[in-house]
Amino acid sequence: MTKKVKHLLVLTTCPGNITAKKLANEIVLENLGACVQIVPGVQSFFRWVNKVDTSEELLLLIKTTTDRYPELEKRVKAIHPYEVPELIAIPITDGFDEYLNWIETNSTAKE
Repeated sequence: MTKKVKHLLVLTTCPGNITAKKLANEIVLENLGACVQIVPGVQSFFRWVNKVDTSEELLLLIKTTTDRYPELEKRVKAIHPYEVPELIAIPITDGFDEYLNWIETNSTAKE
């Protein structure tokens, strides 16, 4: 029997502290994610417009639910400065039940 994935770890990167904090705050404020952690000091190497580029970035680790992901993606795309922001959703297949319940409770759309 396959267990339905209800929780996600979403990764995105930002070019600076102001953008990272704005995204983190809005995601939590709008209940699009229960928690956002900002990890500084990420050195990214990537291909963009047919050349290899590099950039200092901050990594955001967003804990959310599969139900909230579409709205989270829409919001990140609306306020992110990158033309094509990194958005990678990793299924959380297991974890401490109380923590997973906390993610669910704090990533629920408020009516």
